Amino acid sequence: MYNGQAEQDKFVNNILKQKKNGFFVEIGSHHPIKTNNTYLLESQYNYKGIMIEQDHSFLPLYKTHRNNSIHIIHDATKIDYNKLFTFYNVPLEIDYLQVDLEVDNGSTIVTLLKLDQEIFDKYKFATITFEHDIYHSNFRETRKVSREILKKRGYFCVFEDIFNLGGIGPCPYEDWYVHPDLVDMEYVIKLKEYNEKFYINHKITGKTINWNSIEYNF
Repeated sequence: MYNGQAEQDKFVNNILKQKKNGFFVEIGSHHPIKTNNTYLLESQYNYKGIMIEQDHSFLPLYKTHRNNSIHIIHDATKIDYNKLFTFYNVPLEIDYLQVDLEVDNGSTIVTLLKLDQEIFDKYKFATITFEHDIYHSNFRETRKVSREILKKRGYFCVFEDIFNLGGIGPCPYEDWYVHPDLVDMEYVIKLKEYNEKFYINHKITGKTINWNSIEYNF
């Protein structure tokens, strides 16, 4: 049912209690369906959103399969996000932000810094999934700096260092957040506490959790 690589769409859908007619900002959209974190939200829950992707080859697929979305084919590190959001009349309270770029070339942290400077004063996101790829890269301390920025902005990390299994074992690569002003924090805290038992030890991060272990029906 869920399309996200680590079922990020399931996390968003659960936290937002199967909300319909929401809005997302997907930075690093890649394929419009396969392992895409917003396809289900758009196709099944009537979300609209902005898809940002540098690879021009995906545009015909976006036009075919993602009719509700705005397609921005551009380098995410060079976008003026304040102008973009103003031009498309983006709501001040946004349901989901995905940041999934390339840590190794700096685009991930540069883009987050731009968001912090250009829109975080004005816009809030109910849920965020942020890919830091700590298992193979610590370029410009992306994981550490991203956590400092999002904590400063009031975001609460529900699941940290989520991993996929790779050839070298657990590969922690992503953090998932919520904003307390926009979600049911009583439920979020219960969700976080219940799933603590599924974390395992990891030599890089100290602990990590398999996305496939996360339980929502507790």
